[in-house]
Amino acid sequence: MACNANRVPFLRVIARRGFSAAANPRPLGQPAQVQTKVLENKVVVASAESQLPVCRVSITFRAGARFENYESLGASHMLRIAGSLSSQNATAFALTRNLQQKGISLSVISDREVVSYTVESTLDSVECGLHYLQEVIQPAFKPWELSDAVPWIKTQVAAVPPQVRAVELAHKSAFRHGLGNSVYIPKFHIGSLSSETLLHYVANNCTASRCAVVGVGLEHDALVGFARSLPLKSGDGKSDASTYHGGDARKDTPGNYTHVAVAGPGAGVSNQKEALAFSVLQYAMGAGTFTKRGNVNGAMGQAVNAAVGEGNFAFAALNASYHDAGLFGFVVSADAQKVGKAISAATKVLKSGSVSENDVNRGKALLKRAVLEAYGTDKDALTEMGVQACLTKQVQSADALVSAIDSVSAQDVQAAAKKAGSSSLSVGAVGNLSHVPYASDLA
Repeated sequence: MACNANRVPFLRVIARRGFSAAANPRPLGQPAQVQTKVLENKVVVASAESQLPVCRVSITFRAGARFENYESLGASHMLRIAGSLSSQNATAFALTRNLQQKGISLSVISDREVVSYTVESTLDSVECGLHYLQEVIQPAFKPWELSDAVPWIKTQVAAVPPQVRAVELAHKSAFRHGLGNSVYIPKFHIGSLSSETLLHYVANNCTASRCAVVGVGLEHDALVGFARSLPLKSGDGKSDASTYHGGDARKDTPGNYTHVAVAGPGAGVSNQKEALAFSVLQYAMGAGTFTKRGNVNGAMGQAVNAAVGEGNFAFAALNASYHDAGLFGFVVSADAQKVGKAISAATKVLKSGSVSENDVNRGKALLKRAVLEAYGTDKDALTEMGVQACLTKQVQSADALVSAIDSVSAQDVQAAAKKAGSSSLSVGAVGNLSHVPYASDLA
């Protein structure tokens, strides 16, 4: 089957113009320099040069799980599934065959804030890629295809790691609704969300004012032209603010291992200075190991290591920042007999609201490394650009973010630590919960 996108003259123009972006690819590891433009219909367009002769383009919508109501819980998960199903104008077979024929990769990812559709192709195939990228943002949700996808969805839900389940439960106890919605469809909705419900969700949330088009390796003017050609409706959609509550959400399962997430209120990306302070705090407290089989540095990591001793455990500080709210705390997995000691030790550090100057400096250095690493690869840069463009309507350069991190003071980080530790905590736990304290016990 030939690629039908060859019949679209406008996209052929984009493809020809896009070749100029490959003339001088940026050196490997050099942070991407970003161009940004907001169109008349409020679509945000951002582009950067590529390191390789590969073009990556994403269409990102503010249509994540937080915008679901009770009747549509799991709709954002179904959008991920629908990326491989029929669209309004193309069958699932046509999408798969034509993309594979050109060697193009199509993926759909989502979280609590956004749903992102991405194609990756060589520049001589970008015409076909953009054509079908435009198609997948118009899902058909044919009832028989949704029915056929049920076994696949059940497998995805069953395969969610227990640590992720604990973090999902912590969000549920913290926010209840909105940001408390899981990124995975609840079991009682598998196979029961109708085509009409899903189409209504798309119509309300996948609109021009909630959209960002970002690309790496495609000329900026060409990307602007592509964004203007998208069949997007107007409308602001749902944007309710999430309120932090705190509490418990627990799930007992058989075994001798326990996975627990404990968190207090964090910061939203709408307040950049506070959000960066929490990011520095995450690395200062111990954001996981950076060497194979290494120890977790930071006050929290050292406290957990001392409490558990020689037992098997895993620990990492948790920092989740959304548009208007966030969570900060930690995730720990350990033997059921020792997990209580680990939780108590980490909570004590969290409640103390104290961070040393050395930990702050180390946290800033590690955060700057993470930012430069994200902007240094095309795939990570594309993801970062899409989230920033969708949530803040602008995309900052790596240099600007590094400068903003340098401006974060030790007092800012201390204030962030006190905010997280002084509020009532949220606890999400999965596994053998015989030694897991309740949130009221950690006050």
